[in-house]
Amino acid sequence: MNASDNKNTQRYFSEPVSDDQSSYAHRQLIGYVGMVLPPLLWLITIWRPTGVKDQVPWAPLSSISAYYYTGAVSVFAGCLVALALFFFAYRGYNNEYGHRDRVAAFIAGLAAIVVAFFPSEAPIGLSEPSWWTVAMKNMHYAGAVFLFGSFIFFSLFQFPRSAENPEKLSADKQSRNRIYIFCGVAMVLSMVWVIVAIFMNASIFWPETLALEFFAVSWLVKGRADQTAIAVGKRTLHYGRHPRQLAAKTWSIMSGK
Repeated sequence: MNASDNKNTQRYFSEPVSDDQSSYAHRQLIGYVGMVLPPLLWLITIWRPTGVKDQVPWAPLSSISAYYYTGAVSVFAGCLVALALFFFAYRGYNNEYGHRDRVAAFIAGLAAIVVAFFPSEAPIGLSEPSWWTVAMKNMHYAGAVFLFGSFIFFSLFQFPRSAENPEKLSADKQSRNRIYIFCGVAMVLSMVWVIVAIFMNASIFWPETLALEFFAVSWLVKGRADQTAIAVGKRTLHYGRHPRQLAAKTWSIMSGK
């Protein structure tokens, strides 16, 4: 890499603070998995329809969990297991609140495994497998409660905390705190919508989707995804103006030089 290339490239991830035991990349991965899960399930089910008679291919199912019984089951279970592994590996911050990070992350990881491995009942027109029991449905719902509860806990209580004096928070930290609180409140309202919809025997796909998207936003903000996007944009513009440098760097990587 020459001097011009080095000068114009940017760090993809911000430098973590001294007591941070996880990385911004780690937090972004958690956020991105949550963000892409609902649209991926919907798109894959259009591509691999369930075969239910009179069902509109692009119409969403009654819940996110219902996609366990579709051609998108691998994405449903895979994303939940990925989330679980990311949460199990999450260490948060080495401060007085750090143990809460680790406990909440462990609960979220365990809940994600339960939701993935113990399916709810099948949507209308499809059948549960022979090994399915009502107890599995109950475990699934309990896992979902703990999973979304952990999401809300992080957004409302953990993310806004800071080692700085609350009266001397930077403008950037104050802005991010407002986003965390907004996302946490939005997830709470989404869960209220879910409860009302269940009592009315209505679909809970959209409130679940909104809760997942707000969860994703809070983790992406915590992971400074905006700075990563800026760095990617600057690097893309740089190599767009200097394609020979991109070709030289690509060749260097491929050739192991």
